Amino acid sequence: MSQVYRFKPWNVGRAVVWGAYALLLLVAPLLFTSNLSLTILSQIGIAIVACLSYNMLLGQGGMLSFGHAVYTGLASFVAIHALNRVGAGSLALPVSLIPLVGGLAGAGFALLLGYVTTRKAGTTFAMITLGIGELVFAMSLMVPEFFGGEGGVSGNRVVGSPVLGISYGPQIQVYYLLAIYTFVCTGAMFAFTRTPLGRLLNAVRDNAERVEFVGYSTRHVRYIAFVVAGFFAGIAGGMYALNFEIATAEVVGALRSGAYLLFTFLGGAVFFFGPIIGAVLMVLASVLLSEFTKAWLLYLGLVFLFMVMYAPGGIASLIMMNLRVAAFGKLGRLWTAYLALGGTALTVLVGAAAMIEMVYHLQLNEALGPTLRFAGATLDARGVDAWFGACFVLVTGAALFELARRRFVAEWGLAQEEIEKEIKRREAL
Repeated sequence: MSQVYRFKPWNVGRAVVWGAYALLLLVAPLLFTSNLSLTILSQIGIAIVACLSYNMLLGQGGMLSFGHAVYTGLASFVAIHALNRVGAGSLALPVSLIPLVGGLAGAGFALLLGYVTTRKAGTTFAMITLGIGELVFAMSLMVPEFFGGEGGVSGNRVVGSPVLGISYGPQIQVYYLLAIYTFVCTGAMFAFTRTPLGRLLNAVRDNAERVEFVGYSTRHVRYIAFVVAGFFAGIAGGMYALNFEIATAEVVGALRSGAYLLFTFLGGAVFFFGPIIGAVLMVLASVLLSEFTKAWLLYLGLVFLFMVMYAPGGIASLIMMNLRVAAFGKLGRLWTAYLALGGTALTVLVGAAAMIEMVYHLQLNEALGPTLRFAGATLDARGVDAWFGACFVLVTGAALFELARRRFVAEWGLAQEEIEKEIKRREAL
């Protein structure tokens, strides 16, 4: 019997991407060395795992969930209780494995609640997740023995004797532990998308009726994927508990579930790396943007509205479309259109932000007087000139943006036509 040899080429591009990802996680704390930077980097790692786990439902399976924070949050409470038991000596477990405890807890809760949740699909599924999320949040104030009441449950990750000098007291040590979990979980979730179950989940998303017709149970597929997503969400919850050493009712609240949905969509749910972009934006918005303005949630809402109108595929789709244009050498002809779009959009933003900041200043900082500093200028929130100027900038920018947008659409359409002709020419050869 003769042997058959099959040659499978090595995917160099994928190896480069994953190598760059690992290198970025490795050198990031060497570039940003302050305590604030390390804290932000740690939160980004946690958010990446949480958003990728949520995208297993939304992007891979087409399951819109309004209660994903239930599994990250409950896992955080289980992990913090486990951490306290490790500190008390009643649980022989390394601190470095606390996130895995959270993962097992998340999978356990997903096994229990997912059995009910995944019985339906579509809008009904979304409403059930919303109801379970509100139920768990209400229970967080009713069961203080587990949730700790309004103060939550706190712990201490510096327990036991240091191993090789690692005590997880310094934030840099915690960061590298979380970075390892982030990289491994990212790789595992990417590998899941390449499995037969992951492909079947995509089929359920695209055409559930046909999947049932060929003999597979769509409910079972959704249920298994829900449990897997709950496991990785639980790991994110355990990472959160280890990083912050506290879990409160806020971690199971609707606000956090909404953040997962919002930023996963903004990053791009149709691409695997989209939630990673969304996770970075989520942390930067909640930590940095909130320090600059009290109206940061309003700005997020406007950005979300803008993305839904003009880029429903998220930032990842914009990147991929432009990479395709660049691959055919057509990106150079669009740079003037992009420059016009960016300049006019910035003009609209300045005008709208000036009006928003004046409104917030009058409502929240009236005791400080009518004047405020905005973009290096002093504005009188009660003066007609400031309001007229902001309105003029907004209207002018909006009109110019619409003109630039129409020009860009024409240039983009022409570039796409040329790309299609080039593809047909290559196929003919």
